[in-house]
Amino acid sequence: MKIISIIAIYIFFWNLENFFDWKSDGSSYDTVFTASGQRHWTYRRFKKKCADVAKAILWCASVEDGLPDIIGIAEIENKAVLKYLLMNTILEKLDYETVHFESPDRRGIDVGLLYRKSRLKLLAARPARVWGVKGRDTLRTRDILVADFLLPEGERLTVTVNHHPSKFGGGSSDWRREVALGVLSAVADSARQAGSRFVAMGDFNDTPEGEVYKTFCSRSGLRSLALPLFHKGMGTIRYEGRWELIDHFYVDSASSAEMKIMKIPFLMTRDNVHSGEKPLRTYVGPRYAGGVSDHLPIMLRFEM
Repeated sequence: MKIISIIAIYIFFWNLENFFDWKSDGSSYDTVFTASGQRHWTYRRFKKKCADVAKAILWCASVEDGLPDIIGIAEIENKAVLKYLLMNTILEKLDYETVHFESPDRRGIDVGLLYRKSRLKLLAARPARVWGVKGRDTLRTRDILVADFLLPEGERLTVTVNHHPSKFGGGSSDWRREVALGVLSAVADSARQAGSRFVAMGDFNDTPEGEVYKTFCSRSGLRSLALPLFHKGMGTIRYEGRWELIDHFYVDSASSAEMKIMKIPFLMTRDNVHSGEKPLRTYVGPRYAGGVSDHLPIMLRFEM
C-alpha cells in the first residue's frame, strides 16, 4: 500500500492598521505618522507595536501548535517596517524572509509577506497591479502581491496577499472591488494552468456573502473559507457593537483547509459603548490607544 504524505502549511494574515515607520518621506499622509506629526508617532511607539506584533504571532503559533510558514500583512508603509520587525523583535531568532513591493496607493500603504526559508523555497514574486477608470473616478490602490513557492515534497504553491478597495458607500455595486477580484481571478487561473495549488488571503473590505464574491468564486473555481464562519456570526472587526468578517481566505476547491479567527487575549479591550470585547487599536481617532490593530488576525491550516 502506498503511503501518502500530508504536508500541513500554516498561513497567517493580519491587517496591521497604518503600520508606518516613525520617519518622514515627505509625503502628506506619511508626515501624520511622525513624532512631530498629528499622531505623534514616535520611535518608542513604533518599537512597541513591533514587539506586540511579534509576541502575538508567537502566541498564535503556540495555540495552533505550529509557526506560520507564511505571514501576509496589510497596511505597512514599506519594506523597512518588515525588516525591523524581523531583526529587532523575538522573531529575529527565526528564519523568516521578506517579500514586498511598493504600490501606488494614495495613503502610502502596501501589503507584504514573510515566509520561512527552511520550509519553503521562493520561486518568484511579483505585484499584480489593480487599476481602472470609471467616469471621473480613478482607481489607484494596493497591488496584489503574488508569490510562488516550492515545497519540500516538490509541489508548487501560489499565495496572494490582498487589500482590496473599500466600499466608499457604493455597496454591492462598487466597481472597485470587482476590478480587484478580476485581477485576482486571473492570477488564480494562471496558477491553475501552471499546476500550482492556490491560496488567496487578505482584507477584502466586505463580508463574503455578497454577489460579487459568489461571482468571483464561480469564475475562479476558488472556495471561500470565511463564508461558514460568517454564517456563525463571527468576524474580524467590530463596528457599532457587531462583528463583521472582512478578512478572508480563498483556496482551490480540491484543498483540505481550515480557517480560524485568532482572538489574542492581551490585544483585546472592553467595548465601553456596547457589550463584549473588541480589538485594541493603535489609535482611536487621533488618540493613541497603544494596541496593534482594529482587525483580528486569521490563520489557515492548509494540507498539501
